[in-house]
Amino acid sequence: MSYKEELLELLKKDAYKKGDYTLSSGRKSEHYVNCKPVTLSSRGLTLTSLMLLSAVEKDAVAVAGLTLGADPLVSGVAVVCGLDNIKVDALIVRKEAKGHGTQAYIEGKLPEKGAKITVLEDVITTGGSAIQAVKRLRDAGYTVNRIAAIVDRQVDGEADAAMKEADLELVSIFKLEDIAE
Repeated sequence: MSYKEELLELLKKDAYKKGDYTLSSGRKSEHYVNCKPVTLSSRGLTLTSLMLLSAVEKDAVAVAGLTLGADPLVSGVAVVCGLDNIKVDALIVRKEAKGHGTQAYIEGKLPEKGAKITVLEDVITTGGSAIQAVKRLRDAGYTVNRIAAIVDRQVDGEADAAMKEADLELVSIFKLEDIAE
């Protein structure tokens, strides 16, 4: 079994539920995907990190994402990179500025202004969380062209439209239909 096939099996078993749910976007859905039981397990995070690394731009110097969902993702990708001596660091983007010290929105070893960063996301529905992270990073002077996600829910093309409007490319490892089949 390939890493991707193994990750898909973990997502089907531990991340997907069918029922009546309200999503963080406020939408109702019969499909619920919570990747944290997978991304917070040792094997799940390892597989996720390897798969996400393949979606990171070759000239990116960092991966970043909005806290809390992206915290294990950016850390896992940085660890996998470190094992192969690939120079990609992790950044965590806060929803609100830190309330003390530097009052920073972005945590981690900050690259030089203009550096390319790929944003990571667990599940994309509308793209709102990922685009919020992109905005913070762009406002700080970084170049962000791509969002890499574990699962794209593909809801009415809403995320695609939001990505296009924000001048972003969305690369997903899986579509909802892969997990819900």
